[in-house]
Amino acid sequence: MSHVEPGNPPVESSLRQRIVTASLLAPAVVAAVLLLPTTLFGGGMAVIVGLGAWEWSRLARLSSDNCRWLFTLLVMLSLIPVWFLMQYEEGAVLLLLPTLVWWSLAAVWVARYPASASKWSRSAGRRIAIGFMILVPAWGALIALHRHGEQGPWLILLLMLLIWGADSGAYFAGRKWGRDKLAPQVSPGKSWQGLWGGMAVALSLAVLLTALFPIHVKYQIYFIVICNITVIFSVLGDLVESMFKRDAGVKDSGSLLPGHGGVLDRIDSITAAAPVFALGTLGVCL
Repeated sequence: MSHVEPGNPPVESSLRQRIVTASLLAPAVVAAVLLLPTTLFGGGMAVIVGLGAWEWSRLARLSSDNCRWLFTLLVMLSLIPVWFLMQYEEGAVLLLLPTLVWWSLAAVWVARYPASASKWSRSAGRRIAIGFMILVPAWGALIALHRHGEQGPWLILLLMLLIWGADSGAYFAGRKWGRDKLAPQVSPGKSWQGLWGGMAVALSLAVLLTALFPIHVKYQIYFIVICNITVIFSVLGDLVESMFKRDAGVKDSGSLLPGHGGVLDRIDSITAAAPVFALGTLGVCL
């Protein structure tokens, strides 16, 4: 019998809600990626970033609604210069390379939590800056991918497929074989066995996609490696958000999506994965 904490819905009920919500959202996301021009796609993603910024302002423990609205507005406004920067491949590199430095630092914080909380927990300014680093470069990476010729929208779908596939693989492998905790102080439900299960699914998908995508043979191994590195970073994005939720004393970033929590709970993986995937694939001739 599954253990259910008081006040929490049964696992089966929560999973059912997640499936219903995902089945409604997934077709809309796929249609937006494939059918919208980059300008409209970017606008839609900007709305999602705005919702994520509002939820982050809660995790950052901003003191008033006025402060939260100001932070959300500043995040949205920062997307304007990023839009123009992403029109050039050099601009994408200029934005996304420093992002990898940030996520490397975040990995150290996750590994050392709760001791690492002293680096940011007492500073509202640092928590605000972290919100920018999580949300803005990820949006820029998606724009850079989407505008990358005819392959651009398909690259985004490929990225989402990798994340969704790895997440599902990790969930079921973790439930069946999970014993050794991956980051017990941050997210007790995640296990090393779940991580390996997710990586196995990602590897299988990457190998399959090299056969379906017009990837030059000399880039196929490189592409498979990039896909798996992307999945590792997607797990890191999930863990980082869990770390800040734990520090803020909340279970979910919000309640907008039944069974999924808030917007940040749905995009946390892609915030770390998108910059890595964009940097790894945009320079490769597909």
